[in-house]
Amino acid sequence: MTSWVEHALWWHVYPLGFVGADIRPPDAPAPSARERPVEHRLGRLEAWLDHVVDLGLNGIALGPVFASSTHGYDTLDHFQVDPRLGDEDDLLRLVATAHDRGVRVLLDGVFNHVGRAHPAFRALEEDGPAAPTAGLFRVRWDGWRPGDRVDADVFEGHDQLVALDHGSSGTVDLVVDVMTHWLDRGVDGWRLDAAYAVPPAFWAAVLPRVRERHPDAWFSGEVIHGDAAAVVRASTMDSVTQYELWQGIWHGIADGNCHELAHAIRRHDALLSTFVPSTFVGNHDVTRITSAVGPRHLPHALAVLFTVAGVPSVYAGDEYAFRGVKEARVGGDDAVRPAFPPVPPAPADLDPEGRDAFRTHQALVAVRRRHPWLHRAHTDVVHLENTAIVLRTAIGTDAVVTALNIGDEAVSLPAAGSTMIEAGAGEVDHGRVRLAASGWAVLGG
Repeated sequence: MTSWVEHALWWHVYPLGFVGADIRPPDAPAPSARERPVEHRLGRLEAWLDHVVDLGLNGIALGPVFASSTHGYDTLDHFQVDPRLGDEDDLLRLVATAHDRGVRVLLDGVFNHVGRAHPAFRALEEDGPAAPTAGLFRVRWDGWRPGDRVDADVFEGHDQLVALDHGSSGTVDLVVDVMTHWLDRGVDGWRLDAAYAVPPAFWAAVLPRVRERHPDAWFSGEVIHGDAAAVVRASTMDSVTQYELWQGIWHGIADGNCHELAHAIRRHDALLSTFVPSTFVGNHDVTRITSAVGPRHLPHALAVLFTVAGVPSVYAGDEYAFRGVKEARVGGDDAVRPAFPPVPPAPADLDPEGRDAFRTHQALVAVRRRHPWLHRAHTDVVHLENTAIVLRTAIGTDAVVTALNIGDEAVSLPAAGSTMIEAGAGEVDHGRVRLAASGWAVLGG
């Protein structure tokens, strides 16, 4: 794996929502990418780069930025920036400006499917199996006549998301071309959307070819279930998303069941012999962590995120304790994908929850920056109760201890050899750490 990732801490952004773009045209089908006027909105992200640095983060993981019909995951052209965001110059300026601040940039590659209005698929609707792009899709042509609807595989029942044929050399060539095109222009890596829906052999055909030209690029796949270690080995991806840890953090804390959290951490730890997972407590597809666990327990979730192994990301807005509940309906993602102001708010303009969340993020990111070895360090559960847990994450003699009390009474917990508070609050004495009700502390020394 490329070495710079050992220090990577991402700020994850959903660009179309961030800049306030129109996601769903209200009356008519969405216009094609070339029919839309170019609106130069990506500059709004540039205005937040100093905020990223102030948090202590050093990477921006962008959601979809390529031309699409609606939400960004129904791609129309992988080589064109979405006109609702701007144009290629806008994206390249964002990348260059980020790099000037020491901030890397990750793009979101939607390579499992494309939008039904993609020109490559529209060619099938017009020319049938004779279309030069017919080999890119999984289509049933039996009984088809000109003018008939093309019966193609789609992604998880979404009719507008037409699945690519990942057994086709043409699809391999397309994805290699897209990845190298944007890596050539300065981006640092790729998040591979819906990677769990793509045969690992496809990635194994694509990624080595891309690495020949860009050996330092990093590739993390969206994998929400299955044997993550086996997927990484077969696909050659560097990392995959750690949904099991996210769920263990959320439910373990929200339900007052640290045993569930401990179970998830032990399973997380077992993955490290194969790869370092991409870790998170929030993203564009899930309920905001503050809504999930409440502001009182947001620090507990963050303390786990930043003191166990992984490549951590902060979902933009979580650092301000944004709220939002994901719902299973059209528009059900809107609450977790809001528009942001043109510039970051001043600390004095934040409400108390927002100020506390921001300072907690800063403190825990600082812990992570001081101890970069946490990237691949193993975690032991050294104390466990329903509402309290102590974790010791270590490599050799280097160790960080995370003590969490999610209960309503003060507790005294083992300090596991640590003698000083690095973040949070507590009293360390005679090998114990005393935490207030709902208290937490990260210890070192």
